Parts: sequence; structure tokens; C-alpha cells
Amino acid sequence: MAFGITAKAQTFAMNDGNILTGTIAGEVKTNDNSPVGFVNVMVKGTTKGSITTEDGKFQIRNIKEGTYTLIATYVGLQAQQMEVTVIAGQTSQINFVLPHSSQQLNEVVITEKRSMNKRPVSVGKIAINPLDMPQSMAIVGSEIIAEQQASKLSDVIKNVNGVALGTTRGSTSETFFARGYNLGANNIFKNGARSNSAVIPEASTLERVEVLKGSAALLYGNVSGGAVINMVTKQPKFEYGGEVSMRAGSFNLYKPIADVYGPITQNLAFRLIGTYETAESYRKGVESERFYVNPSLLYKLGSKTEILVQGDYLKNDFTPDFGIGSVGSRIPTNISRSAFFNTPWAYNKVEQTTASVNVNHQLNQNWKLNFVGSRQIFNRNYFSTERIQANAKGDWGRNLTRSKIAEDYYTGQLNLTGTAKTGSISHTLLVGADAESYLNTSHTFNLKTAYDSINILDPTKFIPRTDEPDSPIKSRTETPTYRFGTYIQDLISLSNKFKVLAGLRWSYQKVAVAKIYDVTSNEVTKSTTALTRYDRAFSPRIGVVYQPLTNTSFFASYSNNFTPNTGKDVYEQNLRPSIIDQYEIGVKNDLLKDKLSVNVTLYKVINNNLAQQAQFLADGVTINTDATIKEMTGQTTSDGVEVDLNGSIVSGLNFLAGYSYNFMRYTKTSGENGSYLEGERLVSNPAHTANATLFYTLQQTALKGLKVGVSGFYTGERNAGWNTAHVVKYQNDGTVARSLNYRLIPVTGFTTFDVSLGYSYKQLSLIGKLSNITNELNYLVHENYSVNPIPPRQFVTTVSYRF
Repeated sequence: MAFGITAKAQTFAMNDGNILTGTIAGEVKTNDNSPVGFVNVMVKGTTKGSITTEDGKFQIRNIKEGTYTLIATYVGLQAQQMEVTVIAGQTSQINFVLPHSSQQLNEVVITEKRSMNKRPVSVGKIAINPLDMPQSMAIVGSEIIAEQQASKLSDVIKNVNGVALGTTRGSTSETFFARGYNLGANNIFKNGARSNSAVIPEASTLERVEVLKGSAALLYGNVSGGAVINMVTKQPKFEYGGEVSMRAGSFNLYKPIADVYGPITQNLAFRLIGTYETAESYRKGVESERFYVNPSLLYKLGSKTEILVQGDYLKNDFTPDFGIGSVGSRIPTNISRSAFFNTPWAYNKVEQTTASVNVNHQLNQNWKLNFVGSRQIFNRNYFSTERIQANAKGDWGRNLTRSKIAEDYYTGQLNLTGTAKTGSISHTLLVGADAESYLNTSHTFNLKTAYDSINILDPTKFIPRTDEPDSPIKSRTETPTYRFGTYIQDLISLSNKFKVLAGLRWSYQKVAVAKIYDVTSNEVTKSTTALTRYDRAFSPRIGVVYQPLTNTSFFASYSNNFTPNTGKDVYEQNLRPSIIDQYEIGVKNDLLKDKLSVNVTLYKVINNNLAQQAQFLADGVTINTDATIKEMTGQTTSDGVEVDLNGSIVSGLNFLAGYSYNFMRYTKTSGENGSYLEGERLVSNPAHTANATLFYTLQQTALKGLKVGVSGFYTGERNAGWNTAHVVKYQNDGTVARSLNYRLIPVTGFTTFDVSLGYSYKQLSLIGKLSNITNELNYLVHENYSVNPIPPRQFVTTVSYRF
């Protein structure tokens, strides 16, 4: 069904050669007045067409005068069509209504996947067709998350080509590496707002995970050059429904999940998602308990304004686990995968609360205003032994670490997006500003760090202690940080084939002097010698897109970003920022009538001065063990290529695959004491990674609803430990001795395979997965002391009921 055709007078007429042309514009909604994104709208008998944005809008330019049939198609639905008359210099308005509710459309989309080059990512802040973007991006949707029974963010991200999993101290959280860069808290977002990465996020209840590869500095400011990850939680719906499920698996995993949604009034809808998880581990003595709840409300304030309020709360208790550690600076191969060397009382307790509001207001047909505000409170209470670094005989003197930290984020952003014309040239504009306030609170303790000695090769050699020492708080340190930025971006359509993306951001950051408080009197007892640091920078971006065919796009881009560095140098001064230049070229293809997407990207990233943990303290002799004390280590260069495949060639068959190569190394250092060796690959970065996942659901046979899936994931060779450094020593006779300090730990590559089998009948579904079916043994290594074996072969199953 379609309705409404009007024509608006324009002050100019576009000229296609010598022929005056007009424009067709409109929107697509369901019969419950919800906008429908990603609808194909084509002019019958021509190659002209468009795809609706997420808010249901479309526009087709450069149409010759005449009467045409406009066709709107959506997967699984009968095409809608209507005649429209185009007049030179005018815009003909036509609106479609699809005869299904938004709930029915969501169910239809599950059966067929839209091309990944036809799905804009919200992390891009503006709904631009990915074929028009000179940048690589990826989406992992709720279907893959459910089929693979993902519970952690790493379970989802392993499907994203070019992003490799790492680990952190004690395995208390996950970290990722993209294009050679560690994706820390600055690069992780939830619903478009920056999110803490010091806890493993709950992934089983996500709608999708978006990854914007390369530089996103223009949009978000202080991010690294690798990628940004945006977790999108599920939103309310204006029809009643939901799902309850129970997940169970190896090592006493139990996880009930509930999801309920529906209308409260005609204009107000809700959604409530919750899950509880308890599990033991293949690592003896390691246990975890998680509770997560995610409420949200959607209010439609008239026809032009929507207000989305979301919140979530995560409580996670996890046993800190440093794995099997290192022996003589090497990974021991004769220690059991399950061996555990921490104390029985060690704990890592985390609570994280997030609240956000997202307001969308349609100013008119072409312009939209968006506001996102959020607050996140993070608390971590940690007490454990630390750093398994045994000598060649296996002896390890266990030391203790106690920490209690809190982080309080306030973030806000305002974005104006829309389209405009200057003559025959079209513009898709983004103008915005963002601001953040961040307070980090940490504590020091009266604690004797030396605990006892054990032998990790021969546990009977020593009798380990089991008591928990007292650790009263001594002081509290508060460090505030303030950030602000403004930006403008314009996608300039010179023609249907040539487009230019240009943008500029101005960023400001203030890192104030930390204050140290006595916890008894709550008075400032000491100020550090650091000075308040102010940083300002412009970050430009320019890209060119050439589309010789409607489904093929070649692109090239350059971006520059200013990356503030956290922590202090050995003299307690706040670190200066790094400047990163990124070059990227690639091609995006949609083949076989959009059933197969094949994208290839090549890149070069140059960081003028990389901040790393300092090797030595200010005296140049004492080895530094504090991760917050850093140094500027020199220029790095990262070259690489990424290949992505994604599609659904036949009905019921969905697959995605990818391969990436990365070479990040030091390219310019001082060559003096403590500086790193040029040309050596940076630690924690594999040269090669690859992934492939295929799921097939039988459509027509007596076994209709039976689902079979196979996944494979490859992580190539990489180095752990620390990069090789120059060492300069002055001899007693005044001569200088130069040497290299080799502290690399080679780690071999590995491949794991998962198989899944499921069945759905009406509202009931059951799926099971056997992961790491070959029982591959390898390790995730943080520096040289947290050496954690990957999970062995294990089984997990989920039974679900939709209503």
C-alpha cells in the first residue's frame, strides 16, 4: 500500500547533461507507524534507486522528467509499487506503508540477511550507506550472537576479521587488538557512549555489535588508530512478546535468560532483560558469578520525537587467574592446563551501572537532531597474589596486590544530521559536539606484599599459605579528566559515481593534578609533583569514493588523530599525546544480487610516539612493575590487509568469513638506553588471523527447522613479554657497553573449530555447541606473567521459548 504524492517547488533544477531532472523523496513506515530501514526503493525500468535509512527516509536524485513506477521491496514481503510524476526542478514526495507490524518485519528479517554493505552502523553517528563510506566496518547481529550462544564480548568479536583477542592481568577482563593497537576503554562504547572495559561485558542480550575499523577520531576524539567497538542493547517494542531461555554447559555452567517487552500506553513501550550466570572452570579453583539486568523505555513524543531511556546493571564476581605463568621467562609445557596457583580466598568483585538517554527529533524531511547523554559508575574490589614469574627451577615468591578503584563517567553528545544541495551537488552533513567528565578514584593500602613461596613445577616442595592478610586502606587518590570536541563531516556527492567525504574535529582535554586524601580525616595529605596538562588538536579526515557500478565501490582515505595517553611518566608528569596518521584504500562489492559481499582493505598507520609501560624507573636501573608508569617509546608503523566475505547465497544458508594480515613494528627510536629495537614486531599482535562461520537451516524437508553450524577461528604466531630494548652501561674505566635486552616470549599460532546443532519448532528452539572440538592447547599471554590456557573442548546448550 502507498499513499501521498506531492511536489515541492525548488529554486533550481538539476541538469543531467542537457536534460533537466527532478528528485523523488519519501519515507517507508509499517501500519503501526514505525519507520522501516533498509527497504529497497527502485525506479522501474532504470538503474536508479535508493535504500531507506534507519529512520525510513529515502531520496532518488537526477531523474528525468516523466511518469515512472516506483517499487518498494523488503525481504519476505510482496513488493509495493505506485506511479509518480517527476517535474524538472521539483521534488516529488511519495510515502509507502508496509502492511506488517514492526514485530512481524523483525521476524521476517531473521530468515534473510541484508548485505553488510547495505547496513549503516549507528557508531558512525549518521546513516550513510557503507558503500559510500571510505572506511571498513563490520556488524555482528543478534542472529549470530544467538546461534553461537555468545556470552562474552570476545565470543562476538572473534567473528570480526582483523580484531584479535588478548587478555589482561589476572584474566579479569578482555582486551582486543586491531591494526596493531590495543582497544582500551577509549575504544569501547555502549549505545554510542564510552564504556569501561575493565570488566567482561554481558553479550547474550545484545541486539548487535558494530565495529568501525581504522580511525574514528573525527567522531569520538581520543581513540586509538585500530577500531572502535559499539555494543547495541535491545530496545523496547510496541507489541507484547519476549523470550525465556536456559543455558547450561560444561564445568557447571547455568544461565537463565529472560526478555520481556511490550507497550505501556499508545506512545510508551518497555523492555526488561535479565540474566544470571554461575560457573566453575576448567581451571581448578576458578569460579564466576554474574548478574545482569537491562531495563529500557521508549517514548514517542508526537510524530517527530522519540526518547529512549536505557539502563543496565552488572555484578560480576570472578577468581583472579594468572594461568600457569612463566618459568625462566618461557611458557612451561609440562604444567597441566587446569593447574591453579592463586590463593583460595583471592577475589575480583565488580559492579557497573549505566544509564543513558537518547533523543531523536526530526526537524523536517531532511534534518534530524540527536542527543545522547550517559553516566556510568564502575567499582572494582580486588585482592590477589600477583605475577607468576618463576625461576628456572619453578620457585616463585608469591607477592600480594590489593586495589580498590572507582570510575565515574559523564558523557554527552549533540549531533545534527541532514541533506542539502549546492547546485547539482548533494551533501550529507554531520555537525556535532561532545563532552566528557571522568573521575578516577584509587586507594592505597597498608599491606605487606610478600606472602609466601611455592614451586609451580613441584607443588609439594613448599606448604602454601591459605590465610587472608589484613589490608586496611591508607589513602585515596582522585584524578579528574575533562574532554570536549566539535566536529563537522560532509559526504559530497559530485555525481552518482564520485563522492568525497571530508571532515574536521577540534579536541580539547584537561588532565588535572591528582589529589591524595587521608581516608580517616578526608583531608588532602599530599599533592603529586605533576602539573595540570592541557592538550588541544585538530583532526582532519578526507576520503574519495568511486562507484563504477551500483554495487561496487572503490575508496581511498586519510585521517589524522590526536590520542591522549593515560598514566604518568617516571617523573610523575602526565603524558603528552600521540599523533596518528592513517591511510586506507579498498574495494567493496555486493555480488549475486546482494547475496554475497566481498570487501578488501589495505592500510598504513603511523604513530609518531607510542606510549608503553616504562621498563625502568627514574634511576634507570630499577625495573618498573607499575602499569600506570609509562614512557614514550618511539614511532611505530602498522601495515596490513583485511578481506571480508559475508552473505546468504541460498535460502537458509548464512556465512561470514575473513582473513587479515598485520605488521606493526618500531620504525624510529632513539637507539639509546631503554629504547626499543627498530623493525621488530610489537608484542601481542599476531601477523595472521582468520575466521569462518557457516549456519544452514533446512527450509522445506520434513526436518524443516533443523540448524547446523560450523565455525573456525585462527590466531597466528605472536610474541608475548616485552619488545627487545637497547641497554647502555657505563663501565668503571669510562667506556660504554651497549647490548640488547631480549625479553620476547614466542607464542605459536592455533586454530579452533566449533560445531552447532539446533532445532526450532513453532515457538520452541534448542541449540547445542561443541567448541574446540580438537581440544587444541594454546595460550593467551599478558606480558610474561599471566599465561592463560585457552578453553578445552566443552559443550553448551540453550533451550528457548518465544511468546
